[in-house]
Amino acid sequence: MRTGRRQFIEMALAGAGAALARAKANAPATAKLGMPGPHPGRVIAVEHSGCIVSGTYQPQPVREMVQRGMTELTGAPTWQDAWRSMFEKGDVVGIKVSPVGGAKLCSDASVLHAILDGLNQAGVSDSNIVVFNRYREEAIEAGIDKWLRPAIRFEAASPRYDNSQLGMGGYDENHFMELAIVKPGDDPNDPHCRRSYAAKIVTTQVNKVINLPVLKHHQSAGVTITLKNMSHGFVNNVNRSHITPTANACGIFIPSVVSMPIIREKVVLHVVDAVKASYHGGPSSKPQFVWEQKTMYFGTDPVALDKTGWKVIDAKRQQGGMAPIALSKPDKNSHYLNCQVEHIEIAGMMGLGEFSDDKIKVSQVHLA
Repeated sequence: MRTGRRQFIEMALAGAGAALARAKANAPATAKLGMPGPHPGRVIAVEHSGCIVSGTYQPQPVREMVQRGMTELTGAPTWQDAWRSMFEKGDVVGIKVSPVGGAKLCSDASVLHAILDGLNQAGVSDSNIVVFNRYREEAIEAGIDKWLRPAIRFEAASPRYDNSQLGMGGYDENHFMELAIVKPGDDPNDPHCRRSYAAKIVTTQVNKVINLPVLKHHQSAGVTITLKNMSHGFVNNVNRSHITPTANACGIFIPSVVSMPIIREKVVLHVVDAVKASYHGGPSSKPQFVWEQKTMYFGTDPVALDKTGWKVIDAKRQQGGMAPIALSKPDKNSHYLNCQVEHIEIAGMMGLGEFSDDKIKVSQVHLA
């Protein structure tokens, strides 16, 4: 009897161990951080009618939006638990801002401060936070460097925009995306001219990245939201992707950059600022096309977020009697022959997230 009982227990333990092994083997790869991350297809849209007054962001409503967005996304019971599900003490976190729209349409200080406070809740100290942009001059003109607490670093891969874009000062020769597209005058036989190298900020200075784009139209890419804030903000030699209104390769360039392992594995969270947004003439800020959407979007899946944002912009365009982005043609405010919004679908095909509407769940939260 003792032997039989012992054998039964051993068999039960063995069975439990085998079941656990099968469970681990069958666990979805998307459970890990990165893209599409632990929440593929999930988009949290948080609206607050009081988040902007007379064109000025209101810090307390914005903070409430970030708190609710993070707890809804993660399912965590508290604000602190939500941030701890993605970040921990010892992490060095980069935050990619988006100042290309200028001071009137860029990542806002109140949004950034709420994110910084969330990281602190997770145990990430200010000295382990790097706010960055590709061009230093662009971010300074938007005033972003003045928003940071003393211990937080501001970094940039390049001092300013230049037409060559082949300099390697802030870029890592070990991490690049190669695509057979070169700018006029560059040597198509030179691999350096066919490559876009990742910024050292991303490859060597941080182990996790938060992507903080603004919801905007873009003349060549159709929209510039999460994917383009990475593809054209993390690497050099990007103007080759849309050098003229007819030589436009954003459709394949954007997902090709974002699918680089060093990028897709480090970017763990996307917070889309659509308190203010633009629906035409982007990526610059043309006042007649800027509106107050009063919403922020949260997710780990950039494709689902961009598909959602694309629909929001198209809906706004429809209100103004404009064609959808995918069918739009050049005018005096948008000069490209075809807006290549297909970069979002191709990114989905490359496993960066969910593109199909039946796999995207948008949860709407209205705070006020």
